Amino acid sequence: QVQVVESGGGMVQPGGSLRLSCAASGRTYSIYAMGWYRQAPGKQRELVAAITSGGITNYADFVKGRFTISRDNAKNTGYLQMNSLKPEDTAVYYCNVKFKEVSFWSWGQGTQVTVSS
Repeated sequence: QVQVVESGGGMVQPGGSLRLSCAASGRTYSIYAMGWYRQAPGKQRELVAAITSGGITNYADFVKGRFTISRDNAKNTGYLQMNSLKPEDTAVYYCNVKFKEVSFWSWGQGTQVTVSS
């Protein structure tokens, strides 16, 4: 099992920005592919954005044009840049990562994002 750590969550006003980060904890693992998900209270977990091993990105319609998924191979870290945040973006955000060194996907523990005035 690979421990994955997300960071960068917090509280922001509507229209603000946050950048979430995701990386393995304890040792270096290289990101092969990654997805960011979110789960709001009382709702199912949903896919927000994903990036393939080849760098192809995919976004849910509700974040297109506002969020950007990326990874820094030198830092073995994945990111979700979130701009123009809305109150409905409030949720716990999770990354789900496939590392090159292992055969399975790993979930992070989640980071809270709250958008409120």
